[in-house]
Amino acid sequence: MTPRGPRLSASARRAQLVDVGRAVFAKRGYEGASLEEIADRAKVSRPVLYEHFGGKEGLYAVIIDREMEYLVRRISESISAGTPRERVEAAALAFLSYVKDHPDGFAILTHDAPVTAAGGGMSSLLNDLAGRVGDVFAASFKDAGYDAKTAPIYAHALIGMVTFVGQWWTEARKPSVEEVAGHIAALAWMGLRHLPKRPTRVAAKKG
Repeated sequence: MTPRGPRLSASARRAQLVDVGRAVFAKRGYEGASLEEIADRAKVSRPVLYEHFGGKEGLYAVIIDREMEYLVRRISESISAGTPRERVEAAALAFLSYVKDHPDGFAILTHDAPVTAAGGGMSSLLNDLAGRVGDVFAASFKDAGYDAKTAPIYAHALIGMVTFVGQWWTEARKPSVEEVAGHIAALAWMGLRHLPKRPTRVAAKKG
């Protein structure tokens, strides 16, 4: 029998269960995590978890939603001011700082999610982030005389790149996230600066 922890208010207990659940999901993934382990770590019975979240999927959905909301807010704030290049770098740095400061959250977001949970996990997050970054790209494209409708392609490319670099960085842990963000921004921005008005495939030119 799981020893009961101190009596908490409903809101404090819910917050505690979210914190414990985040750590377990980050370590085990959705499929590997169990309500038994979460309840044991929180020193509550399984019925308490069902009372607050309706089950494992409900707890997982709450955690995913909170992580996504927090990261989207950080990215959104980072691209609210500055030159276009500064905004690209700030977006990359905001994302990588999240990777560094919230490793459990990033681990959860990059784990495979159940189809029915939280709108598909990381894929939903990437679409939201790319949409926001795409607005910055679209304005820059329009000013430079490019087709602003292609901005989502480059926005998704940037966010996808940062995501995979972030996964690599969690293992390498160097160089600093600031330096990594600078490299990502340089790669993205130098490509954008020399972008042809209507890109064509190199192989097609040779033919």
